[in-house]
Amino acid sequence: MALRANIPAAPAVDPLRFLTSGWSRQLTAIAAGALSALALPPLGWFPVLWLTLPVFVLLMDGATSRAGASWRARAWPGFVTGWSFGFGYFVGGLWWIGAAFLVDAAAFAWLMPLAVLALPAGLALFWGVGAGVARLFWRPGWSRIVILAVLLSLAEYGRGHLFTGFPWNAFGYTLMPVPLMMQVASLVGVWGVTLLAFLVFAAPVLLLGWANGNRFADRCAFAVLAALFLADLGFGAWRLATAAPAMVPGVRLRLVQPVIAQDEKWASGRDDEILGRYLSLSATGMQEGEPAPFTHLIWPETAFPFLLAEKPNALATIGALLPEGTTLITGAARAEAGPGEDDEVRVFNSLQMIDSSGAIRASYDKVHLVPFGEYLPFEGLFRRIGLRQMVALPGGFDAGSRAVTLGVPGAPSFGSLICYEIIFPGAAIDVENRPGWLVNVTNDGWFGDTPGPWQHLHQAAVRAVEEGLPVARAANSGISAIIDPYGNLIATLGVGSFGVLDGPLPSALSATIYSNYRDHLYFALIILAWVVGSTGSFTRTKQPN
Repeated sequence: MALRANIPAAPAVDPLRFLTSGWSRQLTAIAAGALSALALPPLGWFPVLWLTLPVFVLLMDGATSRAGASWRARAWPGFVTGWSFGFGYFVGGLWWIGAAFLVDAAAFAWLMPLAVLALPAGLALFWGVGAGVARLFWRPGWSRIVILAVLLSLAEYGRGHLFTGFPWNAFGYTLMPVPLMMQVASLVGVWGVTLLAFLVFAAPVLLLGWANGNRFADRCAFAVLAALFLADLGFGAWRLATAAPAMVPGVRLRLVQPVIAQDEKWASGRDDEILGRYLSLSATGMQEGEPAPFTHLIWPETAFPFLLAEKPNALATIGALLPEGTTLITGAARAEAGPGEDDEVRVFNSLQMIDSSGAIRASYDKVHLVPFGEYLPFEGLFRRIGLRQMVALPGGFDAGSRAVTLGVPGAPSFGSLICYEIIFPGAAIDVENRPGWLVNVTNDGWFGDTPGPWQHLHQAAVRAVEEGLPVARAANSGISAIIDPYGNLIATLGVGSFGVLDGPLPSALSATIYSNYRDHLYFALIILAWVVGSTGSFTRTKQPN
């Protein structure tokens, strides 16, 4: 027996019927989704969403099915509309991933359409499911945008967690283009802001009066959502105005940005040249007999095309560069023999800490590896069709086991995040051992001067606000930055800029509300919004005159 909702079907309302029908409706949804990506870095044009989200809601209004249809038939038009909007959003926000496939074009250029189109198509399934379920509860008036916001924010949460998770460009980032608007993340994290973003940006549809709802109630709901947005701005302004920025005494950071092209980085015979570039940059401004310009030196992800532990001469050279009492924190590949005699050697994408004697004092192994970049999911299947991971390492990397906090001489202990690990909300630190700052080493050289590095930096800034921790971010080709716990960029070195970035280490704040409660407050808001929206959907509505 087909499952049916026990509520009457909403009247067919299609205010865009004069513009769209059939395929043109889906193309309109795709276009609106693509325009929505203008709200993402580097542009941050968030006001465009006050146009595109209402269009999405109106398209959902018209996503109807025949009277008496099964729940599957009723959900399908909403699924198609949600998928189409999401597909446009993800193509518009992630097209730059295709640049990575041109680094080794002979091997990977044929996969470029898979990244540029198939990945967004897969991610859009989450939005399709959210919108499809929302259509089952669709009612005229304000309640429909509350239900839609709840289900789409849950869809985004699922995208960030299922199948290892890929929360890049979570919709909440569109409501946080600048530090003033980021501060609410210290309360509810990016997922709570995602719920707020869907509500706030869809709100203008309540002023149109085209749906068969109670116009007075719709305008009251609009006023409530406008007040929420103003409260967001007010909280941000208050938090920044009452901030008392401080720096950790005695800590001087130097971040090295060597700008090594990807097609050169792993070329054979370049070990000495690449290490020499790091050493030369790191020594900038150093004078014999003068205090070192840094206490802590940070090099980016997988800085060397070799294993440090197997190059004692390289370690000795690094030790000779480091003045007494200074420390190098660097990305590097690390190998470890398996427990059995016949086990293969495991290789990790790691962060290693080296002292002035040239000894490796501690290591952290990356936990969240990049699918198809650093490892190959369903390896047996894909290798049969000639596919391998993009990193030039047989078998790819192995994953580490957990986040760790590393103690470092002369500075607070730090949390280690390699590359895109910093995009995972709630997983940035070892909650049992809260660090005093975050070190993010990365290599965005795969993507050149595209929106990718800017989006990556933006997400790092939001992590700083969520956790109340400063971030030191060293990137191969940019954007390297020192970020304070309010999301302010203290210093930056842009895409393609060859050099070093010197600066102080901002002090950490006390643990934020989000850091203490994680996503519990988000789910409390989800339950509250669902109750409010469900109550409103059953409220008797007044037909327009």
